[in-house]
Amino acid sequence: MELLLLCGCAFAAGLIDAVVGGGGLIQLPALLVFLPKELSASVPLVFGTNKFSSIFGTATAVAQYAPRVRMPWRTILPAAATAFVFSVIGVQCVQAIRSDILKPLVFVLLILVAIYTYARKDFGHLHAPRFLSHHEVRAGILVGMVLGFYDGFFGPGTGSFLIFLFIGLFRFDFLTASASAKVINFATNLAAGLAFGLAGNILWKYGAAMAVCNVAGSLVGTRLAMARGNRFVRLLFLCVVTAMIARYGWELFGR
Repeated sequence: MELLLLCGCAFAAGLIDAVVGGGGLIQLPALLVFLPKELSASVPLVFGTNKFSSIFGTATAVAQYAPRVRMPWRTILPAAATAFVFSVIGVQCVQAIRSDILKPLVFVLLILVAIYTYARKDFGHLHAPRFLSHHEVRAGILVGMVLGFYDGFFGPGTGSFLIFLFIGLFRFDFLTASASAKVINFATNLAAGLAFGLAGNILWKYGAAMAVCNVAGSLVGTRLAMARGNRFVRLLFLCVVTAMIARYGWELFGR
């Protein structure tokens, strides 16, 4: 029964993550709640299983977006390579430093992201890159360093932060930003998944079943995003960010 519930959550997470990021908002709590207690008590096992199943969902989203959305490969491939390296560094650092110290900062940042996105009605509707090509590559590498480390170290909200930066900093539209974010998110998930896997921190039985459902959700999510366009992606982005604010607000102040 717990496997069926986890698979349903993995499907929903894949769908949401493919469009605007934030699949971890669904999948991580599901693992903590529905796994047997002796397994959910191990945070590395939960994180590793989540990353393993997410790898396949983000890979599917990239494969779906790539032929249909004009992808700025020259910018996002160096950013993805950098994010891969820094995600591994983040995984190593999380063993020495408590990642919980980031929760108040993430809470504040998500509130600012939501306010800015809601206030700017035209935010992400036009695709008008602002950098010269070589400056865009450098900015992409910097984004890959910061958010690659963050995803390995802590994780929740990485996809949404990537989309926000690609729109606000690079001036991509929502659809291009979402597609670009998936490439970098795939790199960070792969890096973290390998690091957790080598340490023996993946529940293969659960992870494999959830990966299949995550892929199915990702297929539905990418097709919805491309069919409905920027307005739909913007609305879902605001919903996911609001849900994240509620989650972190409860964790910080509701106990």
